[in-house]
Amino acid sequence: MKFMRLQEVKDRTGLSKSAIYKKIKDSEFPMSVPIGSRTVAWLESDINDWLEWRVQVRDRAAKGFFS
Repeated sequence: MKFMRLQEVKDRTGLSKSAIYKKIKDSEFPMSVPIGSRTVAWLESDINDWLEWRVQVRDRAAKGFFS
């Protein structure tokens, strides 16, 4: 199990900090895990699953669009 801090999540997803927290609020992004009194991180597997889901959404939309 690997944790990713915010900067790594931003780098991996291309999202800004505010976009990440808005998506969390809207239940569109994995929630962070508290790892200290003022520190949070995300499970790498959760971020990878979210990225894969985004690709699947894109692929389904492309099939529907081009069918």
